[in-house]
Amino acid sequence: MLNRSRTTAHETAIDAEHRRNLIVNLTFEVVPLSSLDGAIDALPPNSKVSVTCSPVKGIATTMELTDRIRALGHEAIPHIAARMVESKPHVAEIANWLRTEQIGRMFLVGGDAAPPHGPYAAAVDFLTDLLDAGPELHTVGVTSYPDGHVAIADDALHRALMRKQQVLAEAGVRGYASTQMCFNPNRVVSWLEQERANGMELPIHLGIPGVIDRAKLMTMGARLGIGASLGYLKKNRKAITRLVTMTSYDPNDLLEPLSPHLRRLDVEDLHCFTFNQVEATEAWRQGHLD
Repeated sequence: MLNRSRTTAHETAIDAEHRRNLIVNLTFEVVPLSSLDGAIDALPPNSKVSVTCSPVKGIATTMELTDRIRALGHEAIPHIAARMVESKPHVAEIANWLRTEQIGRMFLVGGDAAPPHGPYAAAVDFLTDLLDAGPELHTVGVTSYPDGHVAIADDALHRALMRKQQVLAEAGVRGYASTQMCFNPNRVVSWLEQERANGMELPIHLGIPGVIDRAKLMTMGARLGIGASLGYLKKNRKAITRLVTMTSYDPNDLLEPLSPHLRRLDVEDLHCFTFNQVEATEAWRQGHLD
């Protein structure tokens, strides 16, 4: 069992520098809502931008937004939701787009579509067919859940993560595991130590909220659409409840206690859930540039 004092271990100068570098080089996640234009305008030059796949607007919208963001000089990482892929020809279309546009990195999610729009109920099955279609990807991110998943048992989550790791390794494609939000640093450390002990070798992109206005967050569910918001809230209920009940939030509230463990556990990037509030998150990030 994890000793709860471990996340209060001393932060060395090397740890602090690693934490700072993660913040400076973080990935901004944006969502296809009406607030997206302002979020894109607030991005610093040459950003890494994770483009979500809306259950309401679909994969085509994610592809269009990815092209738009790349045209502005950013690195855009499209989310492709397996359950929204309609058929084998649709897989070939996605692979052709990735190859033609020279998009070398994507993020794979299972998605919330119920029932699935096509033959893929599990993300790993779509991943296998996509790689067979020759998308010329060099990196694929996959999902992971330190706080668990409301509809999937922990052992099933582990098996799925290990299967994706295996498929990517066999294809010679670099992978990483991006975590859903979790505000308990002890839980993050214990989950990751257990996954490492059980064979998970993928580097981690730690999911953290940006600097978020609670009132805007409360209205986001309606803008996403009822089905999408319910699916999101079900999977992220602990994190969302924590966000909307805080009087204030600084991402360092999570990162500082985790700092002594980030290098040891191979956390190589921060996946920042901005909820399109990029301007506030960027102001926070700028405070670490010096």
